[in-house]
Amino acid sequence: MSSMKTEVAILGGGPGGYTAAFRAADLGKKVVIIEKEDQLGGVCLNVGCIPSKTFLHGAEILRNAKEGEDLGIQFSKPVINIKKMLTHKESVVLKLTNGLKSLCKLRNVQVLHGEGKFIDTKHITVTVPGKGDDGEQDIIVEFDDCIIAAGSRPVVIPSFPVADPRIWDSTRALELPEIPKSLLIIGGGIIGLEMGAVYHELGSEITVVEMADQIIPGADEDLVGILSNTIKDRYKAVYTSTAVTHIDNSGKQLKVYLKGENSPESLAVDSILVAVGRVPNSNKIGIENTGLKTDERGFIPVNSRQETGIPGIFAIGDICGNPMLAHKATHQGKVAAEVISGQKSAFTPMTIPSVAYTDPQLAWMGLTEREAKYTGIEYNIGKFPWTASGRALSESSTNGLSKALFDKNTKRIIGAGIVGKNAGELLAEAVLAMELGADAEDISKTIHAHPTLSETIGLASEIVDGSITDLPGQIK
Repeated sequence: MSSMKTEVAILGGGPGGYTAAFRAADLGKKVVIIEKEDQLGGVCLNVGCIPSKTFLHGAEILRNAKEGEDLGIQFSKPVINIKKMLTHKESVVLKLTNGLKSLCKLRNVQVLHGEGKFIDTKHITVTVPGKGDDGEQDIIVEFDDCIIAAGSRPVVIPSFPVADPRIWDSTRALELPEIPKSLLIIGGGIIGLEMGAVYHELGSEITVVEMADQIIPGADEDLVGILSNTIKDRYKAVYTSTAVTHIDNSGKQLKVYLKGENSPESLAVDSILVAVGRVPNSNKIGIENTGLKTDERGFIPVNSRQETGIPGIFAIGDICGNPMLAHKATHQGKVAAEVISGQKSAFTPMTIPSVAYTDPQLAWMGLTEREAKYTGIEYNIGKFPWTASGRALSESSTNGLSKALFDKNTKRIIGAGIVGKNAGELLAEAVLAMELGADAEDISKTIHAHPTLSETIGLASEIVDGSITDLPGQIK
């Protein structure tokens, strides 16, 4: 057993962890990242955001080829090379992970690849796997401050026969183990629907089961409705308000038993993707040795400075609460590093945007209409349908809607949602508007290039301030 000392130990090398490490190093701190996997980047870079978006890009190309016929452009039937798709995905991941290695070297950030667990509030044991004839080695890392960035993992339902190779989690699905004739997706959230979009274009017959009364439960019904209608035309079935009660894996196909108002009693499929959420890794890192307490869901409570209840120990990202999003973790990582370095810093965003990279994409930020009504906030709303957008018409993307909510009293924007092509990119204007306290007039009088899809947020704001000319009967 060997030991080492550092000023800042980062437990977890995902987007939040490596961002915190780089920021702390830039502020003059000696930093060590402890990462249990062979590569930095965490779930997002290795088995999440980046691989899924790489495959979604391929799915979009396949879909565009089909839709080209409506424009008078016809292609021969595409040939799908799964091995090459996987090689391309791995090359994208490798470029990014190698980039992280280079950034570590440039900043003199040391990386220990091994499983880290707290001994107490100032020490972590890192179990480093052996190489060749060498056995595993334990290294004790002594630190002044520690940032917990240990992330999350997929929920496992104990009653499901998850050892069956035909039942996947999201990590397994991204390995493209096969393209099954029929695929059941349990969970109609962002992860499940993104993977459904990929496998549908690759040739699988998709069925979705969701316990809530709509897919993507966090978004507004009018936005979700456009996405739902689109995928219902493509998929075999989408069952909401439905639960999977039992899976029989004894036959050639998996027999799945359902309980729902409009669902069949059972169905048979070749493969199943279980995408019902994620849980924090707080029970994997020995926090019981620090005195830290988690909440009932396993999250580590923190304040706006990312401080836990133990001096010198911080937590960021998935492990300290929802939403479990990489872009939340990176900003929290910077805050933690800055606080450790003596700066006045806090995580106080006006909103954290959410994006489903489905087809069409769905993105939202701030308050949804449902939340505004529930909390009793009075608001004005502008909804601009993409059927009235010249750019959407020209590129056959009219199945879209942009909307913005404004507080009736302050007039400031309090929420926005977009469903349609590139919604995730378009939402950034609304997020910035909310951070800057913009009102409907600010946005409507901002000149948007024409013809663009970005105009639709400006036009939704024009509806609220009464200056809209692109729709009938809207002038106040």
